[in-house]
Amino acid sequence: MFISSAYANASAAAASPDWTSFLPLVVIFVLFWFMLIRPQMKQAKQHRTMVAALQKGDEVTVAGGIVGKITKVGDDFVDVEIAPEISIHVQKHSVQALLPKGTIKAL
Repeated sequence: MFISSAYANASAAAASPDWTSFLPLVVIFVLFWFMLIRPQMKQAKQHRTMVAALQKGDEVTVAGGIVGKITKVGDDFVDVEIAPEISIHVQKHSVQALLPKGTIKAL
């Protein structure tokens, strides 16, 4: 009795969405690109170039945390000497880091 009925404004429902309603989505995508996607692509490119440049005698760290010296380089695999006369055969892309010369002796 004391409360009047509320009706929706018909003109507001018929209004078409403009480009400003998509602006937050665009801003979020740009932030994701510069903070997540782009650095990850840059790191992957650096890893690919490092793996392509592997050569005999390089000291490396393998994905499992194993440190050793490369004794043989193949197309997809490398042999890593982890102790005198003990060598393991690992995939090239599992090499995580190229260490400075003399790192193994310092350990």
